[in-house]
Order: sequence, then C-alpha cells, then structure tokens
Amino acid sequence: MNLVEEFNSYRTRMNESILSEDNKVLKRFFNLDTNAYAAGAVDVKAKEMIGLSCSMVLRCDDCVRYHLGKCFELGMKREEVFEVFSIATLIGGSIVIPHLRRAVEYWEALEVEKEKA
Repeated sequence: MNLVEEFNSYRTRMNESILSEDNKVLKRFFNLDTNAYAAGAVDVKAKEMIGLSCSMVLRCDDCVRYHLGKCFELGMKREEVFEVFSIATLIGGSIVIPHLRRAVEYWEALEVEKEKA
C-alpha cells in the first residue's frame, strides 16, 4: 500500500469507528468541520488553502495530508501549493520545515497516483 492509500484507508477506518459511537459532541464537531469547508462567501479552494496553511503552522501532519488531498482533488497546481507552503513556512518559521518536507513528499505521492490512473 502506498502513502496516499495508507493514509486514506486509516483515516476512513478510524473516522468510521469514532462516529459509530453514540457521542453527540464528537459527531457535532465532525459535522462542524465538514460544514466549515463547504462553499460560502469564501470558495472551497480558498478554504482548503487556508486549512493547509493553518495545519502546517500548527504542525499537524494528518491535517496537512488531508488538505493536500482536497487541494489535489480541486485541481490545484503544484505552483499554487508551493505558494501556500511558502506562506505557512513564513508564518510558522523554521519549525515548519520538517512538516514542509512531509507535505512535499505527500504531494509528490498524489502526483504519482494521478499518473498511474
């Protein structure tokens, strides 16, 4: 299993496990997250770029991967993603660099997946 498949499979499996519990707070939080990224006054692409940048600054690799996947699905170009990377690194400083490396690795894995399809 490759990096992209492994991440998506794990995320799906664990989200299903979490949401199968009768916990109203967790279910509402997941729903709030879903609704926050829906189209509104700010378009979905911009919201995903914001989410990606914030996730990098907060140093959450799972969130970075999730938002990279969404950006890829939305047709973002490599140049656009690297501009987001540059903003996140500028805001977060050098502590973001390890996450930047993993983000680039994941983006490249997404590109490889597309080439295989």
